[in-house]
Amino acid sequence: MSALAPELNAFPSGIVVAAGEDCFGERRSLGISEIAFKVVPTETSGLLVLENTFHAPGGPARHLHYDQDEWFYALEGEFVIEIGAERFRLQPGDSLLAPRQTPHVWAHVGAGRGRMLIAFLPAGQMEAFFREVTKANAMPPQDPALWRSHGMELLGPPLALA
Repeated sequence: MSALAPELNAFPSGIVVAAGEDCFGERRSLGISEIAFKVVPTETSGLLVLENTFHAPGGPARHLHYDQDEWFYALEGEFVIEIGAERFRLQPGDSLLAPRQTPHVWAHVGAGRGRMLIAFLPAGQMEAFFREVTKANAMPPQDPALWRSHGMELLGPPLALA
């Protein structure tokens, strides 16, 4: 069991996490957005689901996950996602999978608020990564060693927004 995750067996009827809330009742900021943990695994082989709410355009640097598939589900606003050499536009209700070992980058591009559910399977070190990078209240730094230590490869800058 992850030292970061709550003991799920303590909740035999399930866990309810209210809209906009984090399962730990914590706030995590990435500067242009906030993330809330919705489902946290009891071990690194489980599922991690987070809600990412944007109040400004932008997104993370281009990267790949060595061992995680990353699934995106747009809830509100508009997002552009590049997976490999393909570019996709996600509107509310659209979803997209970035398979492990595949370079990808994405950004909220719409005016107003953007919200997306993001799932990682297996979770790997993603919970630890988000706990670390949200301490700075900014998008994750472009530090290759930091990304590598959490099972990812940093490949380039964020998407250029027109």
